[in-house]
Amino acid sequence: MNIFTNTHAHRKLKKNCKFFLLFIVVISLIITAKYFNLPELLKNKLVWIESLDVWSPIAFIIIYNLATLLLIPGLVLTIGGGVIFGVIWGAIYVFFASTLGATIAFIIGRYISRDWVCQQLHQHPKFQVIDRAVIKAGFKIVFLTRLCPLFPFNLLNYAFGVMQVSLKDYILGSLGMIPGTVMYVYIGSIVGDITLIGTSQQP
Repeated sequence: MNIFTNTHAHRKLKKNCKFFLLFIVVISLIITAKYFNLPELLKNKLVWIESLDVWSPIAFIIIYNLATLLLIPGLVLTIGGGVIFGVIWGAIYVFFASTLGATIAFIIGRYISRDWVCQQLHQHPKFQVIDRAVIKAGFKIVFLTRLCPLFPFNLLNYAFGVMQVSLKDYILGSLGMIPGTVMYVYIGSIVGDITLIGTSQQP
């Protein structure tokens, strides 16, 4: 009986820790969004990344992953990748970073914060439709949602973690990000200046 009680208490404590961690992350994100200009903050990070020379790709991938996990839109970083690295390497680094970040979010959604993600899905009918469709065609649905800008990329990463889609289909389906990635990286390569991202002078 004591063993059962201790096990139950341990599970409850573990669950509470997960929710507490998620609470801290969400609050931090809200505070950051309220008191800081996120686009400017990201552009400042890009300037810093550009100054790192050979370490720039690693720093870029880390920052991109953090943004993905914190549900921060990655458009500024994607365009910035084109500014810093050019079309080819920019597309490679952005695709690798976005796929890695998306995979980490998928795993978190599936194994760590499943209850919280499920609660979020119930508030978004679009995700419930995807959940039903992904049972029949996991790879195709992931691929199409990556192509379609109607679905929020970062939240969708966590959502797929609680849906009935395999990690293999999820990663392969992420190939659907390539067209959009190349397009925005190309725009960044044309802009050629981080400070112009998001201004009227951006193409």
